[in-house]
Amino acid sequence: MLVSKLPQHVDIVIVGGGPVGALLAQRLLASGHDALLVEAKHVIGNDPRALAIAYASSQSLAASGLWDESLAATPITQVHVSQAGTLGRTALNAAELDLPMLGSVVNYQKLAQHALDQMVNGAARIGLGMKVTQIQRLARFAQLTVASDSGEQKISCRLVILADGGSLIAQLPDITQTIKSYEQHAVLATLTPKQAHKGIAFERFADDGPLALLPTGEDYTLVWTQTPEQAAARLTLSDAEFIAEVEQRFADRVGGFSAVAGRASWPLALKTLKSVVGQRVVLIGNAAQTLHPVAGQGLNLGLRDAVTLADVLAATPARELGEAASLARYAKLRARDAGLVTAVTDSLISLFDSPSLPLKHARSLGLLAMDQCGWLRRGFAQRMVYGAR
Repeated sequence: MLVSKLPQHVDIVIVGGGPVGALLAQRLLASGHDALLVEAKHVIGNDPRALAIAYASSQSLAASGLWDESLAATPITQVHVSQAGTLGRTALNAAELDLPMLGSVVNYQKLAQHALDQMVNGAARIGLGMKVTQIQRLARFAQLTVASDSGEQKISCRLVILADGGSLIAQLPDITQTIKSYEQHAVLATLTPKQAHKGIAFERFADDGPLALLPTGEDYTLVWTQTPEQAAARLTLSDAEFIAEVEQRFADRVGGFSAVAGRASWPLALKTLKSVVGQRVVLIGNAAQTLHPVAGQGLNLGLRDAVTLADVLAATPARELGEAASLARYAKLRARDAGLVTAVTDSLISLFDSPSLPLKHARSLGLLAMDQCGWLRRGFAQRMVYGAR
């Protein structure tokens, strides 16, 4: 339900109208809490990213009316992981987990706009074109200054939830953010395969950076991690030269590509918080952590943040919203999943970035061991689908 003017007070304010904030707002509505979501944009701008949404994540979104066939998501039934120059490889299969798919690939812009549209046309309250510029916190409540086309307004609340970005962190002295630059860029492109992809995604660890191929419609979305200099150079290659370089790194695993389009790049960094909760505030999604795209876990981790926080708040009386005990309970519940996924994602970059020949062979043996050990392979796949539980 779209609101044009802010109320003077609401129990919970969610800042950020992406899929994570929208999922939380929908679940809080279902639990009967007085909540309002505010989003600085009126519509989602152009965003070419294609994201892998784990099966469990899509089920959570669907249960809150934020996932349906209109998104035209492409199922992933298998993920093939390999290392160039060695025999190391393994395959994760949905059938081994008795699931119809491991996940789906969806255009982020389409998913985010769908979430906004469902909010506007639903019962949960949302304010669009409303940018939070200031957060002031006292013992019993917080006050937000919100700028819009009609000027500045102020609203008080028991709890502030930052669900997107994190530009307001500088105003929160009890929240400390650490930023680790990978000194890498992600090169994005759409590749048309010569053979049907059959729902198979690829993760290929090449000597000059990992590559991921995500089935997207009838095409593949390529995400290729490069140094900034390599990324800039590959954006200037002709289509034929770019395709040849990708094909060289995948050897004969894909069967070749007939066309490439939509090349772009962006810098990569790891952003984490010492604590995701502070006085009258909790941070989830990209505001809590920004990960390397190598394992495709960033948005999935944020959606699990939203589900867990919604469950904690559903069991919290209105008078206790924003109290330290409730927020500490949420932080404890999310610590294992967020910490493990962040560590694994970061470790993959360090582990596969080394050119050491002994380490390269050790990585190969690790992949082969996973391929031969069903329990190990299934356990890893379960973590990718459900997180650390």
